[in-house]
Amino acid sequence: MIYGYARVSTNSQSLASQRSALEAAGAEKVFTEKVGGAQAKRRQLEACLRQLKPEDTLVVTRLDRLARSTRDLLNIVERVSEAGAQFRSLADAWADTTTPTGRLMLTVLGGIAEFERDLIRTRTSEGRARAKAEGRSLGRPFKLTPHQQAEVRARKAKGESVREIARSYNVSPSTISRV
Repeated sequence: MIYGYARVSTNSQSLASQRSALEAAGAEKVFTEKVGGAQAKRRQLEACLRQLKPEDTLVVTRLDRLARSTRDLLNIVERVSEAGAQFRSLADAWADTTTPTGRLMLTVLGGIAEFERDLIRTRTSEGRARAKAEGRSLGRPFKLTPHQQAEVRARKAKGESVREIARSYNVSPSTISRV
């Protein structure tokens, strides 16, 4: 089965041209949605990916209608591949896992993306180590200063309730309990 996926960013745009191109390419069912590409939750895309079975093909008119970044594209193509299906972009001939060249290009892109992830991870680790060496604290700042924490302990020792203390500092009772 050939599935199509079409997306436009705003309600004022039309899906007609994408739908026509996908149907001309043999799409038997076309999933459509009007939602920005940067939106993480795209219900129709998710529904389409869940439908894919071995030997199916997912077709899009252009890559920017499917993914918002290279990493996003590779994640989606990986899900298609895990379903045993193929992927094809009509406007981007190199993005076609039904051909050896397309599979090679996506493999190369995947390798570059993995290399980029490793570089980011290395830089992040180095930055964290440098910050620790300089004595900077990592993570979220504390909601209460050390002085306030000492006051909380003293008030709690005098028998004041956690809720009362939390209300006075405008924090949650669990923050007071952790102190």
